[in-house]
Amino acid sequence: MIRVIIIDDESKARNALSNLLKLHCKNVEIIAEADCVKTGIEQINKNNPDAIFLDVQMPDGSGFDLLEQLQSINFKIIFASAYDKFAIQAFKFSALDYLLKPVEPEQLIEAVNKLEDSSRYAEINKKLEVLLSNKNNFEKIALPTIDGISFVKINSITRCESDNNYTNIFTNDGKRIIVSKTLKEYDEMLTPFNFFRIHKSHLINLAYLQRYKKGEGGYVIMEDGSELEVSRRRKEEFLTALKKA
Repeated sequence: MIRVIIIDDESKARNALSNLLKLHCKNVEIIAEADCVKTGIEQINKNNPDAIFLDVQMPDGSGFDLLEQLQSINFKIIFASAYDKFAIQAFKFSALDYLLKPVEPEQLIEAVNKLEDSSRYAEINKKLEVLLSNKNNFEKIALPTIDGISFVKINSITRCESDNNYTNIFTNDGKRIIVSKTLKEYDEMLTPFNFFRIHKSHLINLAYLQRYKKGEGGYVIMEDGSELEVSRRRKEEFLTALKKA
């Protein structure tokens, strides 16, 4: 059994999640509930859970504040949040699991199934480190690979290249990281950070663009020497982005 604590300031949200867990996740035992950061910390220290379901916003602080106040974290975490664009972006960048309220059964089952994987606490703590470092400004991103998780600074990524359901991510120290997510997902995450999708197969960091060569769509030459095609349909938008960069 997976021993869990539900931490949420709304009693209706706690009851709804509790009922869903009892109905759909027979391998989960709810050992305690808490309604704020203070009582959440108390219940964690008292019960030593395997995992917690943690609300983002509570009256006496955030779920992030709760984690920062703990001496050690030897349990897994699933965040639960009403739609909060910044928080969801932070979860994606740290590769941590989250549930959107109101919680859907399929979403919950998938998250609980992940609790049973063999993720090491060192890896979980590294993900949390990325999450908390991004609390005010996004600086790092967690990249899920076949072997585990790579943690890199966003501004060290020079470009991303599609490889079917995988993405090759290139960094300014010459490394290539093969990530088990599509380029579309990184397009959505990185575009606000000076990245531009020049082609269905290429997402580039404009900070590492060395030169643009004119043509039907044209080509870009990056600082690492790579020459990449710009698609015709992205050309005008790309040239506009260059003027703003």
